[in-house]
Amino acid sequence: MSDFMSKLKALKSEHDKLIKRPNRPAANNNGVYERYEFPVLTKEHAPIHWRYDLNPKTNPFLLERIGVNATFNPGAIELNGKYYLMVRAEGVDRKSFFAVAESDSPVDGFKFWDYPVLLPETENPDTNVYDMRLVKHADGWIYGLFCTERKDPLVPLSDTSSAVAQGGIVRTKDLVHWERLPDLQTPSPQQRNVVLHPEFVNGKYAFYTRPQDGFIDAGSGGGIGWGLSESMNPAIVDKEVIVDERQYHTIKEVKNGQGPAPIKTSEGWLHVAHGVRNTAAGLRYVLYIFMTALDEPNKVIHAPGGHLIAPEGIERVGDVSNVVFCNGLIAKDNGEVYIYYASSDTRIHVAATTVDKLVDACLNTPEDLLRSRASLEQRTKLIFSNLELMKQPEYAFLND
Repeated sequence: MSDFMSKLKALKSEHDKLIKRPNRPAANNNGVYERYEFPVLTKEHAPIHWRYDLNPKTNPFLLERIGVNATFNPGAIELNGKYYLMVRAEGVDRKSFFAVAESDSPVDGFKFWDYPVLLPETENPDTNVYDMRLVKHADGWIYGLFCTERKDPLVPLSDTSSAVAQGGIVRTKDLVHWERLPDLQTPSPQQRNVVLHPEFVNGKYAFYTRPQDGFIDAGSGGGIGWGLSESMNPAIVDKEVIVDERQYHTIKEVKNGQGPAPIKTSEGWLHVAHGVRNTAAGLRYVLYIFMTALDEPNKVIHAPGGHLIAPEGIERVGDVSNVVFCNGLIAKDNGEVYIYYASSDTRIHVAATTVDKLVDACLNTPEDLLRSRASLEQRTKLIFSNLELMKQPEYAFLND
């Protein structure tokens, strides 16, 4: 066997081990969800034939030709008993693209399809595309809503970083054949984190939006918005209202945005969102939950304080550090929920929970009272109640 083929065989062996590696719950979970020990996808999971020229005549040293920098921010869906992640893969050239990874298990064994998704373009081609939410809608289509980024045409040519973000839309029946629809139109100059509500509202398509003035800064915008459209082709929202606004000295004081489409429960629509605050080390992204009314999905009825998931350990390290972000979850008919979240724009993790646990956390976790004294009074009530319980014989072991 040639040296080239020996190297290729070793490369394939290591890749197979990675894909087949079983995952297991991590220690010290908080009861609301279970983190898993290993990421479900990393850049190393990208197929060898995406990255290497496998022809020894044109690549005699078996060098990586077109590298993958990261795999993150996936949409998620369950179809016919299989689990699919619509992954944002980023090449070393900074260009993102979408790729489907499939598994028989929700927590491990994900393997990319042979080809990434060759997304159709509009007349105004996307410079970059990312963070697709997959939504099974009541109209029978699976919609993919993603951020499409293009250079801002109103800035000087010397400004090579200013961009315009809008809500791109595609639809499919099988994750293979995709139809591109016109970008979402709203009154806001920029849109990120656009999510389609899975049901009609008053006979119309409903969108969660994130209006903002600039590509990065929310400006006078910000908060999770809401708007209705008569159609998906084209989708036009004439009026946006804020469902969940930013608030000073909270986990969402700088920015916040809807994550995946909400889960329908007996108590209301349960939302997973991300919140951003500033720190001395830069922006910190966390995930949080809230609930809206079943008959008014734009009306918040429960808003527990604090985060659901914050970056821990290796999750804090990566291309954009101290970040967790979620735009995909799978809620199974049996009540199991799998939250797929990325850490530091680098890798993809999973947290396992149930609808019942999330609903309990949403209904019974105290709200943020926005002041240190009021927050401490909440905690003091809990401490007093628990110390009284600990006087009972069955709790004696806690006093050792």
